[in-house]
Amino acid sequence: MSRVINFSSGPSMLPEPVLQQAAAEMLNWRGSGMSVMEMSHRGPEFTEILAHTEALVRELMAVPQTHAVLFMQGGAIAQNAIVPMNLMGRTGQADYVLSGIWSEKSAKEASHFGQVKVAASSGAECYLRMPKQHEWALSGDAAYVHMCSNETIGGVECHWVPDTGAVPLVADMSSNILSAPLDVSRYGLIYAGAQKNLGPSGLTLVIVRRDLLGHALPITPSVFNYQALDAQSSMVNTPPTFAIYIMGLVLSHVKQLGGVQAMAEHNERKAQLLYEFIDHSQLFTNRVAHEDRSRMNVTFFLKDERLNDDFLKEAEQSGMVQLRGHRSVGGMRASIYNAMPLESVMRLRDHMHQFEMAHR
Repeated sequence: MSRVINFSSGPSMLPEPVLQQAAAEMLNWRGSGMSVMEMSHRGPEFTEILAHTEALVRELMAVPQTHAVLFMQGGAIAQNAIVPMNLMGRTGQADYVLSGIWSEKSAKEASHFGQVKVAASSGAECYLRMPKQHEWALSGDAAYVHMCSNETIGGVECHWVPDTGAVPLVADMSSNILSAPLDVSRYGLIYAGAQKNLGPSGLTLVIVRRDLLGHALPITPSVFNYQALDAQSSMVNTPPTFAIYIMGLVLSHVKQLGGVQAMAEHNERKAQLLYEFIDHSQLFTNRVAHEDRSRMNVTFFLKDERLNDDFLKEAEQSGMVQLRGHRSVGGMRASIYNAMPLESVMRLRDHMHQFEMAHR
């Protein structure tokens, strides 16, 4: 069976060369006589894998030594609690900017650990734009300011780095990490579930400024304590070893393709291709403010929603799957992360064009 074009929002497609290398090394990683899944996480083989993966994160994202790189479990949803458990203790309160369902969930979870202030929200406009900087009513005594840089469900992306002054900026970058160059030094903390642009599900990357460590609430379990994780090289417990290995392969693949700048150019071409078609279409529409459209998750709607099921059925017959939008917003969504080839996006564009011609 040939592989489908998988537009899933996550877990999403992985680069085929990565899957092929993982398959080739499955039974015997580099002459060790073991699969990575069988290795001791404290043995020399996996220690090498972990160090290599961290080195690639630092190289590709230009992560300074002022920031720790941590490999955790639980996904971004777990970080909704882990972030305030580690950082809220500095002042007891935090500012949250709401640009979609995921940042809304983050704020709700954080409220269990301290005072949460909604500094800005586009909820009154159905989360179809990113709140502009001048709308952010920030608190000078907040422990941190939290935002989601790309809302996977709504297809809203922040294309600028907010200025939060002396208050650390925390960003959920689960769905756009590694998609464009980034000045990590401007962030107090970045976290990202791996299953979109970094690797398989079950792994979460956390990049945190070391001077923010040491303020965890007393209730924070050691396995969730950033300071303890940094001190023990992410090995307070057994880390997700195979997922870290796959992430290392993905990062090596990105490096071979030219790094994050090459990914940015690749992603821009793909997104522009779809948005240009949608903007000139008589059948399809996108509702997000133009300046805030996501390069990773392109949402679109049929003006006659009675055609939704027909469109999805015909797409699947053409080998394109996972295009149905999130149940909370409806419509369609094409997730076109780093691993998605331009040719596959062209296939989708052509299918949309043919469908429109057939339903004039």
